[in-house]
Amino acid sequence: MTRNHHKERRSKTTPGQLRPPRVKAEYLDEPSVGFGGGREHVDQKMGITLFGPQSLEQQRHPESVKLGFVGSGQSIGSAREWIDSCLHGVEGDADHFRFPGFSEELGFFSNIQCGNDWVDTITQHELDTLEKTRLYKDRFALALGMVADKVRLLSRKDRPPDIVILALPDELLKHCQTVDYVDPTLGTVHRDFRLALKAELMKYQVPTQILLQRTTEATPHSRQVDHKSKCAWNFFTGLYFKAGGVPWVPLSLRPGTCYVGVSFYRPIGSLQSSNIRASLAQAFDEHGEGLVLRGPEFVWDEKEQGRSPHLSHTQAGELLSKVLKQYEDWMGQKPSRVVVHKSSRFWDGERVGFAEALKQTGVSHYDFVSVHSTSELRLLRAGKYPVLRGTYFTLSDIHFLYTTGFIPARNAYPYGHVPSPLQVADHIGDSAIQDILKEILVLTKMNWNSAGFAISQPITLRFSRLVGDILKEIPADREPLPQFKFYIRPWRAPIDAE
Repeated sequence: MTRNHHKERRSKTTPGQLRPPRVKAEYLDEPSVGFGGGREHVDQKMGITLFGPQSLEQQRHPESVKLGFVGSGQSIGSAREWIDSCLHGVEGDADHFRFPGFSEELGFFSNIQCGNDWVDTITQHELDTLEKTRLYKDRFALALGMVADKVRLLSRKDRPPDIVILALPDELLKHCQTVDYVDPTLGTVHRDFRLALKAELMKYQVPTQILLQRTTEATPHSRQVDHKSKCAWNFFTGLYFKAGGVPWVPLSLRPGTCYVGVSFYRPIGSLQSSNIRASLAQAFDEHGEGLVLRGPEFVWDEKEQGRSPHLSHTQAGELLSKVLKQYEDWMGQKPSRVVVHKSSRFWDGERVGFAEALKQTGVSHYDFVSVHSTSELRLLRAGKYPVLRGTYFTLSDIHFLYTTGFIPARNAYPYGHVPSPLQVADHIGDSAIQDILKEILVLTKMNWNSAGFAISQPITLRFSRLVGDILKEIPADREPLPQFKFYIRPWRAPIDAE
């Protein structure tokens, strides 16, 4: 009997015995992103330090950024001092990348302008009135109206600022960071002050950036605030984008593709009902340009239909038709391909509705991708460090991708937890699965809200949930602004690589 025959006999299974699953693992190279002068790098911070932002030497590069301020006299003074101290760079350390600065000669190659005409102060009398207001609900509304009125006045100047810095004093925030109450009409209500501010201030069409007093007055060894260089990177990267610039762009996304993220949220007061609004948070082109939309309300009975909401055939078609129309109006062209990301599987009605909307619009190429984090399966890597970011493995016909993990480009593991992969639960469409995974990896690097290396999910899904938190604060009779810059706000999470 030959050796091969022995192998064949050992590989056979007896009746009723399960065959071991087929496992295949491969590695995707870290994608580069583009910076000034057509240069590229895999690391956003290194790329901006070496080459400047992508829109440098382009028409949309903001050569100067006019800043307005709202806050108390103390908090505004601290904010201005902190900004001035960062303009020529902030030293890093072994764990934090040096911030190169924000001036005409280095870093983002842009100039900051501050003027007394762009300042509106929250007076001590107003803070005293807020403190004396007895009901939490009334304090919240008073503080919201107080800040909003001052931003409104700045927005109506003959020469309004490009961005308003909300230098919110600690004395104000201690009264109104969150509030919970019962409304006779809405039922149980939970509100977050920063989210409510974003929604309310959108009416005045001036981007805002929050800069807390505890950040600007922190000592070098404070444990409650991030390292100053990290704070500077996050603050000025968001500032540059809100002023009209582009910090970096993806280089390997397919031309003519529109990337759409779909998620759902409950409007304020619907926590005890089945009324849910679909939030189609954003649609990106291959350059990272995005817009935000709000979908229609619909009823979803969790007891009968399950916890994860889904769209009907008609709702899915209407939703995607809306985003495609607004995408064409905003971008000036139709996409040649559409990728829809969801965190739940595509039900038949959603799949058919999305496909029919694409057909009616003349888009023939598409991919519907369901992707979510999972901790049920993990790879173990021999050695000191965990699995590499960019590793993907296939178990039978199910695909998993590590968007967190050890980063060879930095020779570091900056996440602080055991990495979990993303699972591609559904893929319906025209592209090879490896191409879909490469796109997801690129989209984890498109967080213009900071200069972190990567987030765990593609920006289409990661940001859509944050957008939903803001959209629920906007009344149904007020159309939210579509521009991406009115929604981005600082987020801190262990999945966001430094």
